[in-house]
Amino acid sequence: MELTYHRKGDYLFPNLTIQETEAQIGKYGMLRRTFLKEHKNSLYQSLLLTGKLNRHLEEIEKTAQKRLEVQMEKLLEKNPAPSKEENPMAWTAHMNSLMATAEESILMELVYS
Repeated sequence: MELTYHRKGDYLFPNLTIQETEAQIGKYGMLRRTFLKEHKNSLYQSLLLTGKLNRHLEEIEKTAQKRLEVQMEKLLEKNPAPSKEENPMAWTAHMNSLMATAEESILMELVYS
């Protein structure tokens, strides 16, 4: 790795760049980034400066999506949904309720910890 410098007055400053790849982060990754910025700033800065922030956010996103799928399946086994064809409004309300329950635990365990 070759360092380059730029001159400012009598001083030479290194041209520092962070080597970090682009990551596909969704809802949970963005929520985690906001939480880290606002409540765990030292961890956020450390991850950012070491180039590990996007990888961390992507991992949170993938884990949260997998847990959401698993929890929704378990909740549907315990609380079967009404027929979507016979009563679409009741089905929607039921599924939204299950989604809120599953999401609440995911947010507390992964995003806001």
